[in-house]
Amino acid sequence: MTTVQSPPAPPTAIRPKVVARTGLYAVLAANAAVVTWFAVQAGFASNALVVTGRFAGLYAALLMAFQLLLVARLPWLDRRIGMDRLTNWHRWTGFGLLWTLVGHVVFIAFGYSQSSSMNPVSQVVDLAETVEGVFRAVVAMGLILVIGGASARWARRRLAYETWHFIHLYAYVAVVLAFTHQIAAGTTFTASSAATAYWYAVWGVALGSVLLGRLVLPLWRNWRHQLRVEAVVPEADNVVSVYITGRDLDRMPARAGQFFLWRFLTKDRWWQANPFSLSAAPDGTRLRLTAKAAGDGSASLRHLAPGTRVFAEGPYGAFTAMHRTRPEAVLIAGGVGVTPIRALLEEIHGHTVVIYRVAGERDAVLYDELRELAIAKGAELHLVTGPSAPDRLAPRELAALVPDIAQRDVFLCGPPPMMNAVLGTLRELDVPKPQIHFERFSLAG
Repeated sequence: MTTVQSPPAPPTAIRPKVVARTGLYAVLAANAAVVTWFAVQAGFASNALVVTGRFAGLYAALLMAFQLLLVARLPWLDRRIGMDRLTNWHRWTGFGLLWTLVGHVVFIAFGYSQSSSMNPVSQVVDLAETVEGVFRAVVAMGLILVIGGASARWARRRLAYETWHFIHLYAYVAVVLAFTHQIAAGTTFTASSAATAYWYAVWGVALGSVLLGRLVLPLWRNWRHQLRVEAVVPEADNVVSVYITGRDLDRMPARAGQFFLWRFLTKDRWWQANPFSLSAAPDGTRLRLTAKAAGDGSASLRHLAPGTRVFAEGPYGAFTAMHRTRPEAVLIAGGVGVTPIRALLEEIHGHTVVIYRVAGERDAVLYDELRELAIAKGAELHLVTGPSAPDRLAPRELAALVPDIAQRDVFLCGPPPMMNAVLGTLRELDVPKPQIHFERFSLAG
């Protein structure tokens, strides 16, 4: 494939990831300050527990909106932080939201029960029956408890992805119920026209971001580019490459190292979306993915017919040369993790060392392409074979292959056990953390 080459971008003083992360923190902190100011302006109740509960509810509403922003798949954030990290932040923010909501309910219940003859549980029941919007809040709380339980690590491991995802969709119902509760019963919401406008803006931006990033943008891009399967090429007994063509692909904002969620619109798999990385740098005329037959979805790719319509969500991911901090690089691939590494080698500038770790030479998918690219670009290519033990990429072995590795950017992609081992090796070799780039693509789906 002929690559549309862009001039090398010099390493920047402020990394894109730092800019995006700092921006998110600043937005959250600024909104927390605004929420606090509006709450103070609305006045305090005489009961300290009720006051604490109201503050907890306000911050919970803010965290809920922030959670939506984290999973909205906005291109600017995704290219700088990556879907895997945004998803992880969303998960931990969710646990913070859960405990903040528990605090909201507990403090409100105990606060009101101090001025009545009811116990806290009876007080919650009474509020749900007599105060408009409270029953909706109780239902929302129940949904969030179920979602939180399903997202706990022990439960997540036991649930099929489809089941977990279906349960997670109820979060949108909880958001609507929580918002209507805030409209009906939130004293801060109705304290002033400015506070009302502010909260409508917060929820509008959060829900609008989800609508834009997860629905409007994918629909528009697929309508614009009209993607279809051009060819299916076997690379090995259990590995296949799929070439995708379409309209105006030179205007598709994809980069080497990124991935899409691919749906091939056949009668038996239109409902499946699988995350596959680009295995070649986009050249403006076609896209290519290469997949190993690890499940029913990827195994069926070799049976796709040319002309099959494709619906692709993306491009996603921060595993790109945009995040380089040094003029020279090391690309480390394991198994089929070679696909984004091969694409990066095509795009990346400066002296590069490529290390491809496989069990045996027969497993080295796309190795001939890697070798040709390495020769054309003056890169070093090392094929490391053998069983997982002893570790062929332990500190001593890796330092022998790349003596100056601490002065290079390191891009890493492979199976989770291999990645964890190499990350430990890089720490032992004192490679600075900002120079280590990886994504856990298993989270992307």
